[in-house]
Amino acid sequence: MTAGLVLALLCLLVPAHGYFITIDAHAEECFFEKVTAGTKLGLAFEVAEGGFLDIDIKIYSPEGKTIHEGERESNGRYTFPASMDGVYTYCFSNKMSTMTPKLVMFTMEVGDDAKSEHHANAEEGETGGSKMEEMIKELSAALSGVKHEQDYMEVRERIHRSINDNTNSRVVMWSVFEALVLVAMTIGQVYYLKQFFEVRRVV
Repeated sequence: MTAGLVLALLCLLVPAHGYFITIDAHAEECFFEKVTAGTKLGLAFEVAEGGFLDIDIKIYSPEGKTIHEGERESNGRYTFPASMDGVYTYCFSNKMSTMTPKLVMFTMEVGDDAKSEHHANAEEGETGGSKMEEMIKELSAALSGVKHEQDYMEVRERIHRSINDNTNSRVVMWSVFEALVLVAMTIGQVYYLKQFFEVRRVV
């Protein structure tokens, strides 16, 4: 296989766009993807921070029909072919939360449409090239999943580090407060005993 063919196949890798977004309480954030019919669409998400780590999600077709709807989900991965040309909408809703914002990490994947795949296969005309293309696409999807997991673990590690630092600060402050209370109680007891003996001496 020539270097030009390899380069052409590498260009067919599934593009994936990764995002981090904070969704406030009682808020909803939507994202849009304009594609042609037959295009493979994918959405993967993780709730990295906030409350019970849950979020409501809806996916709409260009007609406004609901393709997928989930409530209080912590993570998920959905893949489906576009049934028609137009703009597909992904919405994350935190309306069920009264005061807690949610940090959501997600990726939107857009594959090749069926027409372009058929055209590419017709031009290739070789089963070897087609198999290589499929292998590269599978590898791309696997790498995209690994990258998504790495990003999620990085976010979780940063969050846990922040929680640990905050907990350590609270422990130190509580220890200082306990020490001050003990010192105050000791001084109070000494003062009380001194007053008690002074009263006994006067009597």
